[in-house]
Amino acid sequence: MKPNQFFTLLLMAVVLAGCASKGRHAPVIERGVTGKKSEETGKKSSREKDWRPESYVVQKGDTLYSIAFNYGFDYHELAELNGIKDPRVISIGQEIRLFPGRSLSTSRANEAVEAKPSVSLPKEQPKLVKYAYSEAALAQIEKVQESTKPDATSVAKLETKHETVEETGATANEGEEAAIEWGMPTQGKLIGQFSESANRKGIDIAGKLGQPVVASAAGKVVYSGSGLRGYGKLIIIKHNKTYLSAYAHNDKVLVKEGQSVTRGQKIALMGNTDADQVKLHFEVRRLGKPVDPAKYLPIGKS
Repeated sequence: MKPNQFFTLLLMAVVLAGCASKGRHAPVIERGVTGKKSEETGKKSSREKDWRPESYVVQKGDTLYSIAFNYGFDYHELAELNGIKDPRVISIGQEIRLFPGRSLSTSRANEAVEAKPSVSLPKEQPKLVKYAYSEAALAQIEKVQESTKPDATSVAKLETKHETVEETGATANEGEEAAIEWGMPTQGKLIGQFSESANRKGIDIAGKLGQPVVASAAGKVVYSGSGLRGYGKLIIIKHNKTYLSAYAHNDKVLVKEGQSVTRGQKIALMGNTDADQVKLHFEVRRLGKPVDPAKYLPIGKS
């Protein structure tokens, strides 16, 4: 084999190796996917990592009132959303949609779209370039290979952008929670504490029959009645998209559904309906889940 032919074949092998390395620059695509995941995380943060499903299937013993309470909604809104004319009438196996404007099929379709890489693959392989052997030719080959490396500056800007999205969502959530000023719903001795393991969903405060019960925070009365088993005469107040508070076992209810109330406003008289003694059972629910009221109330000052 002649020397010139040898060098030509050698250069072709080097160039082909460079082409193969271009095909292996998957990290560019993976960066895009990582950025997309970060963006999805930011969206979840802005929704406060909402655990609630798109819909709920009615089980035995459920009522529209209990479903709304357990998922942090106003039952009037669920009734309207699902075209339910009488909130007292729902059927086992019936699907109750919890969120307006969101369907299961649409949600899944959006997830599939978001999972696609944000950078498309090259449609064609790089063309083979033949150079005569020389140091200048080798320098040209190295230059071509260098040009295929990811732009570190662009990647850094992309990651910074997604981090900002996450931080902004978290700040918005904290602001909403901090906006609520909680106060004691009544005066008396604390006789029952919250316990997730023991399924005690709130606190119990002992008092006298007819003692005033007040709204712990400003909000709207979304339920007033005796339709939830074990709560007696119950009042539920919705404070924002995140929080509800509940006041159970009242002797007399002084507010109506749909009424706006202020913090400290009298809403009921303490009683013992569906209870073994005169007391107020008080709950705070975040996105429908019971949380410890002691973390929100100035109990030491009661």
